[in-house]
Amino acid sequence: MFFRRKGWLRKEFDEKLICQLEELKKQWRNQKALVEKSFDPSEDVICQTKLAEAKYFFLFKEAKHRKISIRK
Repeated sequence: MFFRRKGWLRKEFDEKLICQLEELKKQWRNQKALVEKSFDPSEDVICQTKLAEAKYFFLFKEAKHRKISIRK
């Protein structure tokens, strides 16, 4: 009786993970483009770019561990 929810909850959290992964990928690419286009990027912008990249790859590894496919 209690184990029926496991598949449903996993699917729900996998969908949330995919949404977060897509959002972080978009943020990381925007930050990366900003750094590439600027003549003299500040340390703060560079740190934010590295932080966005680290967050994205952390969630990417989690999705890989859970064997989640983003392709639709």
